[in-house]
Amino acid sequence: MKKLVFAALLTALCAFGASVQAQEGQPLNQLTEQEKALGFELLFDGKELSPDIWQSAIDGYPVKDGYFVCQKGGNLLTKKAYGDFIFRFEFKEPKDTMGNNGLGIRATSPKLDAAYHGMELQIIADDCEGIADWQRHGSIYGIVPAKRGAQNPRGEWNYEEVIAIGPFIKVFVNGQCIVNADITNIKPIHDAEHPGLHNESGFIGFLGHGDPVEFRNIRILALEPKK
Repeated sequence: MKKLVFAALLTALCAFGASVQAQEGQPLNQLTEQEKALGFELLFDGKELSPDIWQSAIDGYPVKDGYFVCQKGGNLLTKKAYGDFIFRFEFKEPKDTMGNNGLGIRATSPKLDAAYHGMELQIIADDCEGIADWQRHGSIYGIVPAKRGAQNPRGEWNYEEVIAIGPFIKVFVNGQCIVNADITNIKPIHDAEHPGLHNESGFIGFLGHGDPVEFRNIRILALEPKK
């Protein structure tokens, strides 16, 4: 029964999520009136990565002109743990590197690798060659490959939305669904253990490897599934 409730809620939310895209002229780093009504939290105001909201590698992501950029990188995670949620952000890939980063969700600790002690949704330029399907942008790293072709050209902003409800994970880029997964009984694709794959909650954040990926408009809606 609980799984059916999750699935019904996810279907409704995905129909809502797929219709939402960043609009030209929308104020940056602010919640829309719709998001305020729904209860979204703004995680970045365009001026600083607040230590009241973020933990660990804050110094690795300097703020510049309304966005922050992965410089030294590292694990930049929320101080608050989230279980079921809608997470929205915008990212811009550089023109001269892979743009390798990641979005960690349900991560156990900033000191542990979120790809294994949680989940990592890959952030990387769509035109990168020589990587596995499960390393493509939006993929659940080592677990579920994502579809290609949703990203804008390098140097342009992209809008991403992640919906996580129990074992159901959906990823949208620029309005296109690139991941639609139920990880209940799923097995890793590559030869590695993922002890945190089925965490019910954990920290969310960026897992930079030094490529200068830019981020802005970071907000989240915590969801409470019906019993």
